[in-house]
Amino acid sequence: MKFSNFVRMHWAALRALLALTVVLGLAYPVFVWLVAQIPGLRDKAEGSILTANGKPVGSALIGQLFTDKDGNPLPQYFQSRPSAAGNGYDPTSTSASNLGPESIVDAPGKPSLLTQVCTRSHAVGQLEGVDGSRPFCTGGGVGAVLAVIGPRDARGDVVHPTRVVSVNEPCQSTRTPFLTLYEGVRVDCAKDGEDYTIGQIVPVRGAATDHPAVPADAVTASGSGLDPHISPAYADIQVARVAKARHVSPDQIRAVVAQHRSGRELGFFGEPTVDVLQLNLQLDRQYPVSG
Repeated sequence: MKFSNFVRMHWAALRALLALTVVLGLAYPVFVWLVAQIPGLRDKAEGSILTANGKPVGSALIGQLFTDKDGNPLPQYFQSRPSAAGNGYDPTSTSASNLGPESIVDAPGKPSLLTQVCTRSHAVGQLEGVDGSRPFCTGGGVGAVLAVIGPRDARGDVVHPTRVVSVNEPCQSTRTPFLTLYEGVRVDCAKDGEDYTIGQIVPVRGAATDHPAVPADAVTASGSGLDPHISPAYADIQVARVAKARHVSPDQIRAVVAQHRSGRELGFFGEPTVDVLQLNLQLDRQYPVSG
């Protein structure tokens, strides 16, 4: 290659580099920043930050916990839905649990999705004074799942159970399983170190209603784990507790909830929601807790 052609080729490349640096590295970012300063967009561009007494307390787009240092719910606040993002709404650790409908048997130190849902429902029921029972959950708040051991038929179903174990109820926590007998066989609680995979895994629905008092968003995390909203149904079962803690009537609390309720996007996308942080900030302003 001639030296003159070499110089022309590299000079053209240098000019393209300089032009793209100016356009994409300087002009475009400045243009985007200027657009973000337009009234109506600036607040969203800066993270939709909410303040109390002039200090930032969170974002309208990211949920947060309303608990004490020991993780206990603060009674004067509406509680958020569970979070799967790090140690509670960590925006640097957004993720899902990757647990699905077939996650029903607990592992040592790792509860199944079913048990997580059952435990949360039981806890919410006790906190809010409502029935926390739900299908396929024991009264103690774990997955109602049996390992049925015995000879099987051609389809793999156990036909004559010889042993039945409540796999999510270890003997250390209970010696009385949620079910006494299954097809005439006594039900035992699980023992550490024993392998029950030889048995047929049988979830037991139980007598709970198909429409639990504790709604689904109270016991499951959102896809990102950061959702700041709860359903109106979850907000409704918390009204009595919050009203009592703030020494006002439930109707007064419901009026504030109504102010922070959003409808479906464009009238048909998604479901109505309530932003928990904005609601709690309004309650602190309107009905502060003394002492």
